[in-house]
Amino acid sequence: MHSDLPRRRALGLLAFGALGGTSLLQGCNAVPATLRIGVAGPLTGDQAPSGYDLLNGVNLAAAELNQQGFRIQGQTVAIEVLPVDDRADIETGKLVAQQLVDAGVVAVIGHLNSGVSMAAAPIYADQHIAQLTLSTNPKFTALGFDNAFRLVANDSLQAKAMGSFSLSQFAQASRYAVADDNTPYGKDLADSTAAQLVAAKKSVLVRQSLDDKTTKMDELAQAIKDAQVEVVISTLSDFQTLALLEALKKIDYTHLNLLGSDTIKSTLMLTGAGLVDGLYATSPILDAFEFPAGAAFLEKYRARFKVEPAYAGHYTYDAMHVLAAAIKRAESAQPQKIVEALHVIDGYAPVTGSMKWTAQGELRYGVIASYNTRDNAWESLVRSDNW
Repeated sequence: MHSDLPRRRALGLLAFGALGGTSLLQGCNAVPATLRIGVAGPLTGDQAPSGYDLLNGVNLAAAELNQQGFRIQGQTVAIEVLPVDDRADIETGKLVAQQLVDAGVVAVIGHLNSGVSMAAAPIYADQHIAQLTLSTNPKFTALGFDNAFRLVANDSLQAKAMGSFSLSQFAQASRYAVADDNTPYGKDLADSTAAQLVAAKKSVLVRQSLDDKTTKMDELAQAIKDAQVEVVISTLSDFQTLALLEALKKIDYTHLNLLGSDTIKSTLMLTGAGLVDGLYATSPILDAFEFPAGAAFLEKYRARFKVEPAYAGHYTYDAMHVLAAAIKRAESAQPQKIVEALHVIDGYAPVTGSMKWTAQGELRYGVIASYNTRDNAWESLVRSDNW
């Protein structure tokens, strides 16, 4: 699905250590010939399609900026994207974060997973390097680092959306199962949603935390059947939720609805449509085609990468453009100056419209949308900024 070249480059970055890249930032406000932007996410393993989608978005934007002739203080500066593979792993995430810092990046777009983003955050904060992330756990911005910026709504709003949608869409159901992947993202979101269901007098009869690699779902499927569950709430990844649906099919227990979070709203998950009565998702990530400018983005993306977007490449595409606008506004390649500019900019995002942040680094205009599957696609049902 993906070329081996970016993967080799990303993995190679793990070995270059404390290269003299930091010299790019020497001199009070010297303008470098090359501006390095780090991109961190899973480029191997089950989450690699999402990781490459995020990288593709940044690469597409960087290519456009370079073609236009990106300038700081009147000097043309080349934007170089440095990708690293964090393998959706906390310890690897910390390792590659330090290597990006040592390579002299002036900002980082990443990581994907909340646990990895939070583990890497102090490393970027120590050097005042802006971190723009799709991670949704509220604890990320609660760390208090002024260089932290979230590109979408957080899971406080998504938990409200999952609870509210469940109670309205499945109003007659009373028997629930809730499953998560035991990551900071998955467990916190699942716990918050389960609490809303219990408060509404619904019965959470199965509550299970797995790990984020598990695909053996027979035991969970049997527990769901034994409890005669009507609705499954899942904050598992798409490949795990698919495995659960297959396990339910194997024991002939598919007359139920499943509501997942944004980790299942993917092209891969669409292969599970029809395995249960209803397959739904909530997500802070709206599809590119839902925006007026989305069609143009999709045309460029498909032409360059020869694949369909897998997750949120349009958000990282926008993040790269808004980051570039902040750098131009700062007229500086110094990380701290870039952070300061990001805090005050109301950035034009070519696809999603605007990126503007609160003092805490939360996106001001974030929304959560609900979806179901129809005709091998995710169909938007409702979106809200408050639920």
